[in-house]
Amino acid sequence: MTSLSPARLQVMWNRLLAVVEEQGQTLIRAAFSPIVRECGDISAGIFDAEGRMLAQAVTGTPGHINTMAAAVMHLRERFPVQDMKPGDIYMTNDPWLASGHLNDFLLMMPAFHRGKVVGFTACTSHLVDLGGLGMGPEGSDIYDEGLLIPPCKLVDRGELNGLLMDIVRANSREPIANEGDIYALIACCEAGVKRLTGMMEEFGLDDLDELGRYIIDTSRRGTLAAIAEVPPGTYRNMLRMDGYEAELELHAALTVTGTGMHVDFTGTSGCSRKGINVPLNYATAYTVFALRCIVGPDIPNNAGSLEPFTVDGPPGCILNAQRPVPVAMRHTLGQVTPDLVLGCLHQALPDKVPAEGASCMFDLPMRHAPEVAARGGRAFAIEPVHNGGTGARPHADGLSATAYPSGVYGSQVEITESVAPVTIWRRELRPDSGGAGRYRGGLGQRIEMTSANDAPFLVFLSVERLKFPALGRAGGLPGAPGRIRIAGRQGDIPGKGELRVEPGDRLIFETPGGGGFGPPGERDPRALALDLERGLVTEDGAGPYRAAP
Repeated sequence: MTSLSPARLQVMWNRLLAVVEEQGQTLIRAAFSPIVRECGDISAGIFDAEGRMLAQAVTGTPGHINTMAAAVMHLRERFPVQDMKPGDIYMTNDPWLASGHLNDFLLMMPAFHRGKVVGFTACTSHLVDLGGLGMGPEGSDIYDEGLLIPPCKLVDRGELNGLLMDIVRANSREPIANEGDIYALIACCEAGVKRLTGMMEEFGLDDLDELGRYIIDTSRRGTLAAIAEVPPGTYRNMLRMDGYEAELELHAALTVTGTGMHVDFTGTSGCSRKGINVPLNYATAYTVFALRCIVGPDIPNNAGSLEPFTVDGPPGCILNAQRPVPVAMRHTLGQVTPDLVLGCLHQALPDKVPAEGASCMFDLPMRHAPEVAARGGRAFAIEPVHNGGTGARPHADGLSATAYPSGVYGSQVEITESVAPVTIWRRELRPDSGGAGRYRGGLGQRIEMTSANDAPFLVFLSVERLKFPALGRAGGLPGAPGRIRIAGRQGDIPGKGELRVEPGDRLIFETPGGGGFGPPGERDPRALALDLERGLVTEDGAGPYRAAP
């Protein structure tokens, strides 16, 4: 078949979108770890024979999806197509090739149809523990942070690499969960190949060439048309961040032309000695995601719609970290890049860009204290996720306790308690934590927990917006900063480092609120009254929501 009608091509495009969503659901349902099964920390996609992404599952995170789009190109170049066989699956967790830190495994599988490679399926998900110092910022280089697996063949013609699986199990505090999660990734790839080749058989396709051109060209044209609606020029923004050893500055210059958008991180602070550094692939993933939320958001995410966006930064700055610096908690700053670049875009499109939000998820890796396992106590490793408030939008309030930009759902209390010996006593919204404005910022939340078995446990902290809260826009006020503390003790706990929680300690986390949009005096009195009725503000209205006289 040499020519397909636009209507038929569109039907097949829609089918691809359904296939990748089934891929994603296969991964989620088969996974062992709560951060995958409950929180959706994944990606899944289909690629053409050249390694260009044609479709991605809606379920997933930008840090996995957009890095996967580039990673498949790397693996496609690394392993010659002529050497691939049906049933082969390739894998890596190299942070600079995959998803920015060791805990994310990326798999790629060639799809064979009528005896030749017609495309690839790929997926990414988070494995809870890979040894080393574990998920935390305390490593001094990548070698402290766990097991690094270079690009390799995980499955050879349907036969699993048993030695590689033994190595992964031997280097983890959660070997069973890791093994199960790798099998879930394999199932995800296989589901994508099966559905893709079945679709091609149904529609009588020998290859994906014409469909791929249609998807990529249509998406590129639509994206360029959306970019053309943004006033050309160069727009600059700077954010101050808490950092680890010292406060940091993140700089961005957004240049808009008729052919694309380019972001440059020149001026950004240099790398930290600890694991909050960000490989450029991960910083790029979230930067481009933020721009696409405003510019052509209705255009599906694929190689065509991603192509007009480029990102760069000086090698060695904290958003373009170079080997072998530690990067375990790269999301701490990587997930702030949307606020950074949206601060640039706000100057060009002031009526479309929301205020700053909590951004970095309150990701709280926890595990048993060393002496607990030594004396036969319960060993565990888990990574609960909690979110703060998003920034107020130009025409609506921000969203409370919502995962933007990560898309990783908050961990369920019952699931956390079922897999780790902790008791969560309270999880509720924080009144008055959203910034005041014509539209208020979303609320953060308060979480209180203790040990459930009179044994100490460790928490590896790497969170932001404890010193520098989310700022408002257009006259809106900042949201409340986050806080970490032990009940009954004076002083707050820093947002970075290893924290030991003793039996009887009640650990309290308060996630940040989002900034407000517009002057507080312009808030609708009915909206303020409704906030009071719902308990989102203090009873006397004296919190930051109060409208100015």
